[in-house]
Amino acid sequence: MPTESPAKRAKITSTDEAMKVIAELEKERDMWKAKAMGTGVPFPATHWPAGKPSLKGAPTYPAYDQSKPKDAFLAVCDMLIDEICGELGPGYETPEAEVAWVRRMLNYNVRGGKMNRGLMVVESGLQILEGKGMPTGNDTVVKLAILGWCIEWLQGWLLVADDFMDDSHTRRGQKCWYLLPDVQKIALNDAFLIEMIVFKVLKRHFSAQPYYAQLVDLFMETTFQTECGQLLDTLCLNLGLNDFTEQRWTLIVKYKTAFYSFYASVALGMIVAGISDVKEYNSCRDILMIMGIYFQAQDDYLDCFGTPEAIGKIGTDIQDKKCGWLFVHAYHQLANAEQKAVFDKLYGKCKVQSPEEQTIKDLYTELKLPELYVKYEQDSYDKIMSLKGTVNEVPWGVFDAFMKKIYKRSK
Repeated sequence: MPTESPAKRAKITSTDEAMKVIAELEKERDMWKAKAMGTGVPFPATHWPAGKPSLKGAPTYPAYDQSKPKDAFLAVCDMLIDEICGELGPGYETPEAEVAWVRRMLNYNVRGGKMNRGLMVVESGLQILEGKGMPTGNDTVVKLAILGWCIEWLQGWLLVADDFMDDSHTRRGQKCWYLLPDVQKIALNDAFLIEMIVFKVLKRHFSAQPYYAQLVDLFMETTFQTECGQLLDTLCLNLGLNDFTEQRWTLIVKYKTAFYSFYASVALGMIVAGISDVKEYNSCRDILMIMGIYFQAQDDYLDCFGTPEAIGKIGTDIQDKKCGWLFVHAYHQLANAEQKAVFDKLYGKCKVQSPEEQTIKDLYTELKLPELYVKYEQDSYDKIMSLKGTVNEVPWGVFDAFMKKIYKRSK
């Protein structure tokens, strides 16, 4: 049952009772006014200690130079790292050595890279806001960039954990974090820490916004979806090669990659712009799922046929017995019994850059997987373009911008 207001609850029989009801109404009015204006203490249970910097009011933002998108975006990352490290001492009694560790860890794992996911939050968000005739001043652009870094940091913690679980060697052209001599298993706690920093950033910069709960909901859902995809991926270790079907591959990449890498980047701008039509979100999701699945097929292809210099890492899918796009098509659709026997003998049982791994790669070429991939790439593009008329509030330029970044990419 909904709570009734004091006026409806009370039976007024005297002047004193009337004054009491008025006082209660004024108190209720002030509470809602404080909520609407972002004043008062919205989270009293965590409003402690008093010296915590994030409790000292709304932050001020630096100028965001849109003529230098990557430099401006990186400057926001540096601002967020400074904020987090500045919060640890006075807010959480963290010693200087641990604060220095967090700063080093964040700079190593979340700063830099291609930043496509985060930059697309800014680019798509501005297109959506401008399309709706809404203001796009400096603070708005910086807030979009902050949301972009929340996506980048979400990816960052996932990759720290993923590299550890996959025994990966390199990431973004450098050693995986867990491989550093003074890190090793500490990397797992660092991954969890980065995950929670995302929600700290959201609270600090968006808790006064009417759409704050929607942002938290999207990040919680996206994180859970991605972890479900990771579950499907890691449990492949317990499965036989015959279980590595195209259907399982599609589920893995849809949940492990497509939601956080594509849908979330656009949905964030939609939330900021106040879009509430479920059909619009569904239409955008349909398009972005195709893009995300195609993107992961590219990743699987480049893991095998790309060079470490181009893709920034050494491909390990064959060694790691990954349920990948190349394998599911080769094993279930193209290989004869003799070729399947080669897969059964070597796939997931050989080392990176070994002759046995090269045998698998040569078999992919023999089975004409590169030619099949080119056809799949064109089919994915055509399918995406066929959905052009299904969105109304989100400009098609948003999807064009994504395609320009990923279509026929080589790294």
